[in-house]
Amino acid sequence: MMDRLRVAALQYHLRPVQSFEQFSEQVTGLVATAKDYHCHLVVFPEYFSLQLLTLDDVRRPIAEQIRGLTAYVPRFVALMSDLAQRHGLYIVAGSVPTAGEAAGVVHNDCYFFNPAGSHGVQGKLHMTRFESEEWLVTGRDRLTLFDTDFGRVAITICYDVEFPELARAAAQAGATILIVPSCTDDRHGFLRVRTCAQARAIENQMYVIHAAVVGSLPTLPAVALNYGQAAILTPCDYAFARDGILAEGALNHETMVIGDLDLAALMEARASGTIRPLQDSRQSAAFAANLDVLSL
Repeated sequence: MMDRLRVAALQYHLRPVQSFEQFSEQVTGLVATAKDYHCHLVVFPEYFSLQLLTLDDVRRPIAEQIRGLTAYVPRFVALMSDLAQRHGLYIVAGSVPTAGEAAGVVHNDCYFFNPAGSHGVQGKLHMTRFESEEWLVTGRDRLTLFDTDFGRVAITICYDVEFPELARAAAQAGATILIVPSCTDDRHGFLRVRTCAQARAIENQMYVIHAAVVGSLPTLPAVALNYGQAAILTPCDYAFARDGILAEGALNHETMVIGDLDLAALMEARASGTIRPLQDSRQSAAFAANLDVLSL
């Protein structure tokens, strides 16, 4: 298993596109840049795929537009799979609205690709009010842990990170990295996610990679405003950054946040750190029975 891992978390700028190919060019350029910087993992934010709504009638009710977006999922998956294989890295592909098994049901799903192009999926478990009440998006009900070349990984999509039992169950099951793709429209929403992400890093002694959407699509009220800042967060102990922030971007600017994770130092901190909140916590079985594990 790798002892060090270079990761890239995106502050992804939403802009109108004229074709799927134009969307693909933006995504391809970012993945190629991450590869140029010798990253092993690149993380896109939640709902960055909503750029594709500008290809259709933006005057329709938003619930209809979201359902129309599910038609792009096969091309989206093929694009990300190809990029992962071509550049030989892991890609957390933000999230995209995905059709459920029942007619009319839509989920907010995050696809996680390995360097061979294979993928697993983590659906968002908890819907925000606008997702459930206006977009009519339905939550999933399983937390999946992904076994990779650099250890076990969990994904909590945006609002999900505000439920600490998820990250705790993942950490107790061996996860060392938590990935948080997010999409927030104002400072309050961003700070809820960011503050909780940093808390999860501290209380579970794990690295947290937070990717965010910036920019806007003025013709689409659903994403007319975005407030975000990507960051790579650490536990707070002597082996890590003094403030628990390994790296972060300039607020609301398009950028890529890159940092090196020292996985050996993390394991040492869990075993013999100044404090050991993961080891000292009382075992909870609340989510233990609801965990899946998938090798990537």
